[in-house]
Amino acid sequence: MILVIIINARGKIMLQRALGSGWAILLPGIVVAVMAFADLPLDAWRVVIVIGLLLTPAMLYHKRLRHFILLPSGVALVGGIIMAMLNVKMMM
Repeated sequence: MILVIIINARGKIMLQRALGSGWAILLPGIVVAVMAFADLPLDAWRVVIVIGLLLTPAMLYHKRLRHFILLPSGVALVGGIIMAMLNVKMMM
């Protein structure tokens, strides 16, 4: 019951915080979509994913950049999805 009261009292703030990180997937998604039109080979996509995965923990320990930690991990995620789609396309 107490949890319901807290959610009702702070529901608007909690919802804004939950939706506030949506840009962290949309922005890398747009960047990767633009890169997809460049018709990069699979090795280049692997490099993009590795750079994104290496930047994520590096940004975690930086005082100012830790607020943007979802950007490189979002690039790695969307790049991995693109790479998986390219692999399926090549197999067919």
